[in-house]
Amino acid sequence: MDLELDHVFILTKHPKEAGDLLVSMGLDESFSRDHPGQGTANRRFVFSNGMLEILYVRDSEEAKHGPARNLRFPERIQKENASPFGIVLTRTCGSELDRPYSGWTYQPDYFEPPNAFHVGDNSAILEEPLSIYVPFIAPVTRIAEIGTFKSISRVRISIPLKKMSETLSTLQSADRLELELGAEHMMILTLDHGRCGLAKDLRPVLPLIIHW
Repeated sequence: MDLELDHVFILTKHPKEAGDLLVSMGLDESFSRDHPGQGTANRRFVFSNGMLEILYVRDSEEAKHGPARNLRFPERIQKENASPFGIVLTRTCGSELDRPYSGWTYQPDYFEPPNAFHVGDNSAILEEPLSIYVPFIAPVTRIAEIGTFKSISRVRISIPLKKMSETLSTLQSADRLELELGAEHMMILTLDHGRCGLAKDLRPVLPLIIHW
């Protein structure tokens, strides 16, 4: 199955500082939302062909004991070497019944059944990004608008492991996504094909470098 990047998220303890930093750069913030039953909330930065989501734990008890407990958000936020990243994918073709990798069904409280996420079984490996496939979204035409902070050209994520799981390796085929083994958890987000020749390192607030 051909995979396409829908959006990525970064889990953080400091959503206000992180989101405000992105706003100060000139990125447009969309509406925020709570995730009932998941124990999380977000700040969203939407582009013409994808989204950067700043995710945070709103209610740790809900996150630990609700339907999203196997995503292990509280553990991810607490464990030093856990990946803060999530990769959300859709398909470019094929049947909605197909699944690109082995995993489990997550039925959020905020979706009407049978709409549910397919979560990669590497969710048990806290050092790897969460791999989430959305089977109920049909293939869409994503248009990369021209301008500043308009479109996502590439997302490169490094993982400080010696080997990727089979699930994560499957994601290597996804459009606009690159995964690599590296020295630290890091996301490099390239916007607008880097036409301006500018870059900003958002550490230590976020493990993120933006090129535009």
